[in-house]
Amino acid sequence: MLYAFAMTPTPTQHVLLVEDEAGIADAVLYALRSEGFDASHCRLGGDALARLAEGSIDLVVLDVGLPDRSGFEVCRELRRSSDVPVIFLTARGGEIDRVVGLELGADDYVVKPFSPRELIARIRARLRRRSVQYVDAEGWKRIGAFEHDSAGHRIRYHGQALALTRYEYGLLSVLLARPGAIHTRAQLMDAVWSDAGDSADRTVDAHVKTLRAKLRAIDPGADPLRTHRGVGYSLDT
Repeated sequence: MLYAFAMTPTPTQHVLLVEDEAGIADAVLYALRSEGFDASHCRLGGDALARLAEGSIDLVVLDVGLPDRSGFEVCRELRRSSDVPVIFLTARGGEIDRVVGLELGADDYVVKPFSPRELIARIRARLRRRSVQYVDAEGWKRIGAFEHDSAGHRIRYHGQALALTRYEYGLLSVLLARPGAIHTRAQLMDAVWSDAGDSADRTVDAHVKTLRAKLRAIDPGADPLRTHRGVGYSLDT
């Protein structure tokens, strides 16, 4: 089957770092540039939004605690007009803070203190999942081991069609739309079960369980559905 790029990644990807602590900013910028990224830096959330409005940013590393406004507010405003990947830097590793950030549209989070090497690995993974997608002449979009025909509501895994219920399809299609991004249970409930009346978080967990079984029936050695305890789920492609 022949595929064409759905989007062409830029030769050098540009990461915007929004961080007010000089020591952390210097270390992250050095690591990014050493790994071949273009990297720019600002200290304030307002400056970050202005920079993002100009375009040409491939990913944002965003501190939660900024001098002028919280990173949560910046992310909320950014999501009104852009789907650029966002990785939060936070000194607060509590479950509530992680969930809030993800529900505002962040793709990942790193808790301070952190290793610049780990951050670079997360940035690469996020950008790779975003850019490597293909679409064939029949409208099938290839996303790693998955293929998705959104118009026909069909998904294949390693070339084999998945027999999915309505809600299994909805759940998997939401996860496929942002590979690698962590989705909270509340986000998945709103996206997939918004018209289902009374439902609970265990509904998501039950459907993840049945999806896992169907994926493992095709590839027993893989588990692309990742559980983030106390938060939600993501999909490795």
